[in-house]
This record gives sequence, C-alpha cells and structure tokens, in this order.
Amino acid sequence: MDKKFEFLPHTADAKFRAYGKTLEEAVANAALAMVSLMWDYDQVELKAKEEVEIKASSFESLMVKFLTEILYLFEVKRFLLGKVEQIKLELPDGVSRHQERRDEKNKKADERREDNTRLSPQVANNPGNINQDYALSATLAGDYYSDKYEIISEVKAATYNDFVLEKVPDGFSLQMVVDM
Repeated sequence: MDKKFEFLPHTADAKFRAYGKTLEEAVANAALAMVSLMWDYDQVELKAKEEVEIKASSFESLMVKFLTEILYLFEVKRFLLGKVEQIKLELPDGVSRHQERRDEKNKKADERREDNTRLSPQVANNPGNINQDYALSATLAGDYYSDKYEIISEVKAATYNDFVLEKVPDGFSLQMVVDM
C-alpha cells in the first residue's frame, strides 16, 4: 500500500482516510494525516521523542483520544510530530483486527465518560470502574516548535463524526474527521 492517506470532501472540517498494511500502520498514518493539516511533517527534524499511552472502551474512542493527545502535545509542549516510530495496539479478546463494528450505544457511553459530570458519583470518583479494554502505546518522534517551522493551520479537535474502520484488500482503511 503506497498511499499513506487522502483527504475527502467535507463541508466545514477536514475528513481524511488513512491506510496501512497493518492496523498499527493505519493508526500511525491517521496521526500523520491530521498533523499534515498543521505543518509539513516531512520537514520536522526527528530530534525529540514523546511517549504516549492511551486506554479506551472502544477503538473509535481510542483513536479520538490518540489524536487528541497529539494535539495536546503541540498545544502544551509545542511538540511537532514528524514520525510515529513505534506503535502497539492491544485489543480486547474476541475483537478481530479485521473489522471494527461501530456501536452507537458504546459511542454515547464514551462521550459521557469524557465529561465526569455526566457519570454517577461512584464512577466519577473512581474512573477505574470504567472498562478500558483497548490500549495504544506509541513513541512519537519530532521536534519542538521553533522559527524554522511553519504552522499552516490549526486543528481544534479530533471527532467521532464519520468514523469508519475497514479491512481493505491491501490492509486497513481508517476514516476520521477533525474540527478545524
């Protein structure tokens, strides 16, 4: 699979489809697709590393949290992603790497979990009660912002809108929308 990602028509935000021979490669290419909206990741010197570990109750939520973490690293540490060096996914028992079925009930539960005020006091005060069966750990390589880099635009957030994960003949396709 030669193409890393492509952008698709979307009215106000940016929609992309990332590809990979493996699910991990598709996830890494989704991160590159998002940051390509903000800077030229091919021009970023790979001088610094950031480690990320994410847990979620669905693959969709895992992806939104992963891209949100990359945005956080840029906003707080001014870290510019140039390459996803290592990535490891842990999926629950019985979940195939060949397809992800979108479950609206789980999606709505994930959205409520993001805002503890919507949870019962027992769960809000003990987030360990929330089942976090999906996990991602990654080593991100890049550099910290300086005048040598140009910021093209701003991505405000990763969204759940139009999320699609598919098994395709050459591997995986992962579609997401980010808020510009």
